[in-house]
Amino acid sequence: MNELMSYGVELMLVGMGIVFLFLTLLVVVINLMSKAILRFSPPPPQTGNVQSTAGNQRVIAAISAAVHQYRKK
Repeated sequence: MNELMSYGVELMLVGMGIVFLFLTLLVVVINLMSKAILRFSPPPPQTGNVQSTAGNQRVIAAISAAVHQYRKK
């Protein structure tokens, strides 16, 4: 019985070690891929401050009217 218990503990430790190594390797690979993507990808386009225009105000008015009409039902 003692020998069977020692094999079980040994198997448990080997299994946990393999899972730990796999997860550590996964974290390292994901971090490296993230750094590579950030380094080689083009920078995001610069957007300035968007001023409220008449077109935007019409869209806001249409959405407000639709919400008001929906709540009225």
